[in-house]
Amino acid sequence: MAIQASNSAEVGEPTASAGLLAIACAFAAVALPTLIAWNVAPSATFFNQAAAFIGWGAFVLVLATALPRRFPSWSPATLALLAALALCAISALAATSVGVPSTLALSSAGTILPAMLVAAVAASSERYGTSRAAFQAFCIALTVAGVASALIGLVQVFAPRWPDGDWVALAANVGRATGNLRQANHLSSLLLWSIVAAVWLGAAKTIDERIALALAALFLYVVVLTGSRTGALGTLTLAGWGLLDRRLSRRTRAALVLAPLVYALMWWATSLWATHTQQVFSGQTRFTPQDNFSSNRLAIWSNALSLIASHPWLGVGFNEFNFAWTLTAFPDRPNEFFDHSHDLVLNLAVEMGLPLAALVLALLLYALWRALRNAITDGRVDRDGDGGAQDPAVPIQRAAFVIVLLVAIHSMLEYPLWYSYFLLPTAFAFGLCLERPLPRASIAAEFERATNVTRPYVIAAMLLMLGGTLAVHDYMRVVVIFVPPPDAGPLERRIADGRRSVLFGHHADYAAATIAEHPSKVMFAFRRAPHYLLDSRLLIAWARAFEERGEHDKARWIADRLREFHNETADEFFAPCKAAAQPASAATSAPAPVVAAAAPEPSRAASAAAGRTGAAGLPFQCEHATRALRFEDFR
Repeated sequence: MAIQASNSAEVGEPTASAGLLAIACAFAAVALPTLIAWNVAPSATFFNQAAAFIGWGAFVLVLATALPRRFPSWSPATLALLAALALCAISALAATSVGVPSTLALSSAGTILPAMLVAAVAASSERYGTSRAAFQAFCIALTVAGVASALIGLVQVFAPRWPDGDWVALAANVGRATGNLRQANHLSSLLLWSIVAAVWLGAAKTIDERIALALAALFLYVVVLTGSRTGALGTLTLAGWGLLDRRLSRRTRAALVLAPLVYALMWWATSLWATHTQQVFSGQTRFTPQDNFSSNRLAIWSNALSLIASHPWLGVGFNEFNFAWTLTAFPDRPNEFFDHSHDLVLNLAVEMGLPLAALVLALLLYALWRALRNAITDGRVDRDGDGGAQDPAVPIQRAAFVIVLLVAIHSMLEYPLWYSYFLLPTAFAFGLCLERPLPRASIAAEFERATNVTRPYVIAAMLLMLGGTLAVHDYMRVVVIFVPPPDAGPLERRIADGRRSVLFGHHADYAAATIAEHPSKVMFAFRRAPHYLLDSRLLIAWARAFEERGEHDKARWIADRLREFHNETADEFFAPCKAAAQPASAATSAPAPVVAAAAPEPSRAASAAAGRTGAAGLPFQCEHATRALRFEDFR
């Protein structure tokens, strides 16, 4: 399974069979998770993310067999990255002390810890001279993912009736490529990565340079079809790479520098085609004043800053942005149910508090700065340690740094790193940038000293594969609640079983809360479900539960917050309020019937269910809370 031969004189030289195995595992880690279209409720991306964990476990296992059987003496930059990730994992677990359910805390920590493993193995691969084979397999997998995803995007735009939802996902928006990841921004970032991978493979002579540039052009065109502004911004990063990296060929550098111009020409040509043929191309409206991107982002960032100002020291709790933001009064909030501030810096600050967030960001920035320095000097390293010839091969750390930079820019506007199929590849590329290779003599000595030591990376990789597999089994315990098989038992039994899920029990609580005729009888469900994602259905159920318990201000406070979203799914809930607000003249403007049927008097139970607490007999959702509450009051 080793990537390198056992002879120390051949360090970093893979055998043919080992190279093919590495490519196969890289495909399972990088490409396969981006191509899975079939998913079942309650998550639209769970199988993609589980596949990433299992695939990266296999890829790390292959890489680990080529490394010494002990942890190396890492550079300060690698230690900084690992420390930043460790602080995030600790913060996720510590959030249980402020009411975050253990299911969510374990899910968060269970996503971050594999990233630490991947980054550590990547850094060790660079240190011990096996990174070139590993990065080549990684780039081949990224290129394959790009080709498949580009073809899917073309089908979604030009043959929208072909997708079946099982093999090719239905486009999230008509006339917009979203790939099997179902998000245009995710597809654009994946394709930008694929451009970097194809360019590097062409520079390394793994594939013909002309083929590499043709693939890059295909990927760039589908980035246009995504209509992603993040994708458009990413072309400037590609241009910067081409402008500064003189190790690339003149043809490749010119293609990269011209990427923004080619993007603009492709966008113009596609817009012209759409107008002429009366077809839909959503990119036509993505850069116009009519699009509400700026207002939504500015509003959510403003709300996040307000939360930081009110909780500057400890934050609101890891992964608690949605809970805190939804239950805090923000009359100017966007009308979408955001579970992230859509900016990595702001999100760390609002959830972890300024001191801890500043420490994490300082560690990440230090690691990024060292990665940039290594990328600049990459290709001028004396690997023999004897002052001999420099390594003539094409640099890998420059391409890896561009991959990290692209996702870092994306993270300033979205949250791609909250998905394992972006986080783990980023950790791999980042880790590769943080170390410098040891001289061959030192590498041989390291292997000789560690022959009888247990391989910690191998054990961790096997645990990662096992954990990903068990997560799938655990997830299926809640799937039967939302998508029951023909022989499924009663819903109450399925919910009870789903609540025992280690990682996904909050989904069962959501089902219990939103289907209950009297939500106050399942108050246990509201201990976990609101911390995952507060949406209209859950807010309505929670408000009714409080009203039934006689906690009128809490019920009205939640109704007030729901009203701020102006969400159409809550129209029925607020319909009695709109009817009561109509002027009396409007009610008598129509001709009166000759005989008016007497309205039946509502029963006491019906009145209680409607929440008639005001003097005018209005439902509770039509009145405002008499005192200000904080989100902490609902934990």
